[in-house]
Amino acid sequence: MSATAAPKTIDIIGFPMYLGADRHGVDLGPAALRIAGLAETLTDLGHAVADLGDVTVRDYAENGFTNPKLKHLGGIARSNEELARSVAGSLDNGHFPLCIGGDHSMAIGAIAGIASHCRKAGKTLGIIWIDAHSDMNVESTTPSGNIHGMPMAISLGLGNERLTGLMGFSPKVAADHCALIGVRKVDPPEREIIRDLKLPVYTMSDIDRLGIHAILDTVLQKLENSADHIHVSFDIDSVDPSVAMGVGTPVTGGLTYREAHLLMETIAKRGCMSSLEMAEINPILDHKNGSAVFAIELVASSLGLTIL
Repeated sequence: MSATAAPKTIDIIGFPMYLGADRHGVDLGPAALRIAGLAETLTDLGHAVADLGDVTVRDYAENGFTNPKLKHLGGIARSNEELARSVAGSLDNGHFPLCIGGDHSMAIGAIAGIASHCRKAGKTLGIIWIDAHSDMNVESTTPSGNIHGMPMAISLGLGNERLTGLMGFSPKVAADHCALIGVRKVDPPEREIIRDLKLPVYTMSDIDRLGIHAILDTVLQKLENSADHIHVSFDIDSVDPSVAMGVGTPVTGGLTYREAHLLMETIAKRGCMSSLEMAEINPILDHKNGSAVFAIELVASSLGLTIL
């Protein structure tokens, strides 16, 4: 193996959050990735790495009441505010933020921070969202009240103002500057929102028919022409559970080992990614920390690790 990507200064930012998923385990994801050698792997690829530690996570019950349609709203909002500031600061310093979770509510703060930086720098944000789920629920549609099923919608300006308004503006990104890849579990109301927004979504059926390389080539061509900053949000449950079992909401029929790596290798080859997050690693449901090891392999592939 060898590295081909230009060396970066990478800031690792942990988000040990379970509140968005409303079950413990995924909050141990950042520790699992660190134990599996994330920083060492990136250093070996020639990058300068600084581990900025973890965002503070507390479960604030507002006025003693928790909305069952927005569980743990206070804690999630506060933690994401801190994450947004940390990510924006990393980018303002010319660094590459790598956010590690933790449940996918992390994307609310990560994208808010990136969008804030882009706004100040006069850049257009584009997002590649790799996930088994579309995460397009809002308070009125959610079947569970779990906020980790809402971050894509929130980033598009839909949902509770406490979350959509992070960093003082909304939306954070335009629908036509996004692409969802690997989706295979969508709630009926989410389908309607996706259709109304004309949000680009590539399901596993599309991948079966067209191939992951052709889809990603289409996505990257479009985003490279329309966006100055491309953020990749990778939910490990996008991969089939036979490859990565340590996730909280597994869905069969996902990306294969090689499809996932080809996706990240192609992103690296194009040199277009400016920030990355890895979400939903749950070591409690894993075997010998295998999902964290696999996630690190994907991060390495996206940041220049090659076979030759």
